[in-house]
Amino acid sequence: MNDPVSLSILDEAISWQLRLGSGDARPDDETAFARWHAAHSEHARAWSQLGMLDRSLAGAAPKAARNALLRSPREARQKVRRLAGGALSLLLVGALALGAGNRYMPMRYAFSDLLTGTGEQRALRLPDNTLLRLDSRTAVNVRFDAGQRRIVLLSGEIMVETAHGDSRPFIVETDDGRLRALGTRFLVERDGDHGTLLSVLQSAVAARSERLAQETVIAQGQRVRVMPDGLGPVEAGSATADAWTHGMLVVDNVRLAELIARLSRYSPGYLGIDPAVADLRITGSFPLHNIALALASLEPTLPVRIEKHGQWWSRVVPRG
Repeated sequence: MNDPVSLSILDEAISWQLRLGSGDARPDDETAFARWHAAHSEHARAWSQLGMLDRSLAGAAPKAARNALLRSPREARQKVRRLAGGALSLLLVGALALGAGNRYMPMRYAFSDLLTGTGEQRALRLPDNTLLRLDSRTAVNVRFDAGQRRIVLLSGEIMVETAHGDSRPFIVETDDGRLRALGTRFLVERDGDHGTLLSVLQSAVAARSERLAQETVIAQGQRVRVMPDGLGPVEAGSATADAWTHGMLVVDNVRLAELIARLSRYSPGYLGIDPAVADLRITGSFPLHNIALALASLEPTLPVRIEKHGQWWSRVVPRG
């Protein structure tokens, strides 16, 4: 993955570079740095990207300017701003902008018809009066013509409540397959390499994979995972699968790591978890529009605490 890391982690990497390159590093600093570097894959990526910036700086800025960047974190950031015309500044500012932008919304889908950023949800009526709800970080293209009503889900999750009185078939399409509505209300989640998850809330949906022509009707209260080469087993759906449309996340006996991963979809900053507490189990309801409150609710019930560094960096770690 070549996307820029978050601003907070890049700041940590810069701080380590300043400390280790200042000439005043203590003997235990290198050990502490090694622990930090190994603690998370994003730390290693940040250090690597900082090295790329340094190499660009070596050819783009005079030695005096490079040395000035090693004085203090505050002076370093001031120097970056003052070097706005130089190659380092352009590269650094561009990387930070892309990192922050991509964290807020999926940048590769920036030109899709409909797009929501991190933590944003949206509801709208399509030209046929179908209700479409988009969850956080969702990208959709709308392709209506005389023969069909087609929605292309590129990323994220949608809820569809089809309108009545239009004879054209209503299709939701992803890279994994096609879902044909049978007068219904349903959820579709594009889950990266894990395929497309269909949950039928009302009526039924005819589902087929990308490489097979046969359709399978998924009934109300059922769900199925659609992969390019076939469908997974049809299972009972969750009664709270659409809780996100009401601003809530409801989980039942899931790993804490899974909960944090799902909450991170709604958090514009970094949200992580210590592997030592990743396998704890959790049941509960969590507000999606107040991630700080959702995290705070973990501390009274689990042996964890929330480690925070500024407004944009939070991590669930063992208590004590």
